[in-house]
Amino acid sequence: MTSAHEPSDAERASRHRAVRSESNPRADRPSRRGTRRPSRRSTDRTARHGATHPPRRPRSILTIPAVLAVVGLGAVFAWSSPPASVEAAPPASQRERAVQSFAVTDGIADTLVTRDGYSATTGAKTLIAGGTNYDWARLVMTFAGWPTSDSNITVFTRWMRQENGVDDWWNRNNPLNNGWGSGGGSGLGSYDSLVTAAENCADALHRNSGYSAIAAGFAASAPTSQIEAAIWASPWASSHYANGTHWAYTPATVVEAPADAW
Repeated sequence: MTSAHEPSDAERASRHRAVRSESNPRADRPSRRGTRRPSRRSTDRTARHGATHPPRRPRSILTIPAVLAVVGLGAVFAWSSPPASVEAAPPASQRERAVQSFAVTDGIADTLVTRDGYSATTGAKTLIAGGTNYDWARLVMTFAGWPTSDSNITVFTRWMRQENGVDDWWNRNNPLNNGWGSGGGSGLGSYDSLVTAAENCADALHRNSGYSAIAAGFAASAPTSQIEAAIWASPWASSHYANGTHWAYTPATVVEAPADAW
């Protein structure tokens, strides 16, 4: 018989569990996940023999192929996407109304272009329509192929005034009293029109050797004094115009002949 009651092994274990529960109330509480904690023995076995499962790869390595796949799909969609729409050109009517402008810098120098001279000769029909004594003088120059210069016309109208006056310069349709082709050797013949008279006057001055100096002066459009001296020296007038003393130098008045004279 014992004097004191000694606890049995079962009582000691029960007390030990009670102490642990008081110091750590969650020690005997089962895990919420329902998993069993590995025992220390199994942990030691894993440490000695190695893990039973292969180690996990880092997440960064696993995400690289996924990123490349997304980039590749984006490139495919970008490549196969339809082209951007092209804005339609404006109609032709609007393009014609468009104004274009440009600016020229001050450094560009002006370029001078030299062009050949040109002149115009009044035709016979225009001169005939004019109908004046000046028009008839120009008509003779035209038929003869000489210039209708101021000096030529000035001398010729003075010459016409010396032969027939001014007021009726168309007398007998023979302003210069020309005997060439008029039927009168003394120059008192007549022509059927002033146009015919102009043709015969030009022909006589070209073909009669006594008038060669006059023709040369008109052809060269020489000074009035040179041409007038050639007229005075020629056999055109038997008086030779008194070598110029019977010559008027004032401009001749413009007088129009009757229409039927042409």
